Amino acid sequence: MAKKELPYYLNVFGKLRRDHKNGGAPHKPILLISLCEAIANGLINKKQIYISPEIVGLFKSNWNSLVVTNHQCLFALPFYHMNSEPFWRLTPNKGCELWVKSKSSMRSLQNLTIAINYAEIDLDLFEILQQKENNEIVKQFILDKYFPDTKGNYGKSSYLTDIESQIVNEDSETYSTRITELQKQLEENSYQEEIFVRSNVFKREIPKIYNQTCCISGLRIDSIINISMIDACHIIPFSESNNDTITNGLALCPNLHRAFDRGLISIDENYRVLISTKFSENKTDYSLTQFRSKQIQLPIEQRFYPSLENIRWHNINTFKG
Repeated sequence: MAKKELPYYLNVFGKLRRDHKNGGAPHKPILLISLCEAIANGLINKKQIYISPEIVGLFKSNWNSLVVTNHQCLFALPFYHMNSEPFWRLTPNKGCELWVKSKSSMRSLQNLTIAINYAEIDLDLFEILQQKENNEIVKQFILDKYFPDTKGNYGKSSYLTDIESQIVNEDSETYSTRITELQKQLEENSYQEEIFVRSNVFKREIPKIYNQTCCISGLRIDSIINISMIDACHIIPFSESNNDTITNGLALCPNLHRAFDRGLISIDENYRVLISTKFSENKTDYSLTQFRSKQIQLPIEQRFYPSLENIRWHNINTFKG
């Protein structure tokens, strides 16, 4: 089969199949611009495109910069419907092949991530977008074609930096109120995507605040590949608190994260480890009881210390002391 070159893809991108109501649905062009950015920034390094908070965040950021029409900002729509284009193929998870054919179900990011393993683009296209000059040509072509009136705003959205600032700097009450208001304002699928992105920022920021170190065990692994062994753990679950702020988080290795969530361990008001008496274990290097009364490692800045109010909530509602 002959190799497809850049002109072929520019022709395809200029004829995207989309709903032409209300000036034309902008979802596919926004996704393509976000794909270009993700490849250029090394967030995607192969032709398989997995649904990640990073690419959802890029999509929403570009939407905020470029879209002024009355369309709903949903990442799930173009990720699914791009399958009608010749360069995009969906790979369902095993057992979900028939479910993927239900278009109405695929409006939900939750359903999409359950049903679809990844999307795959042409290898020729991936190789084209890996080349910086070609990547810029494709982006500019899409901006000129679909967003001639707003292309000057490209790159000006502060969507992701705003979320990061809220999580790092806002007090828990302000943040929780913000989330409550977003839930009222947004349609369910849009709200779901918003929380998906915010959750990822929380998961990224908490380990950074704790220097990529488990605050109880001291475990830290530095890797030259994108692997983390440190989790961001909510003290009060998000489902209970709507709270992704730093003071509602702890950096824990996975086994201690699970133990904390299940109430086998907690922390007292002096930031020392509490161990439940409701279990027994064999004595190994991984025993939970070795950490009894250990002072946890705290962030450098006191304003990021775990909230004592949240710790008290965990002691009362989760810890099986």
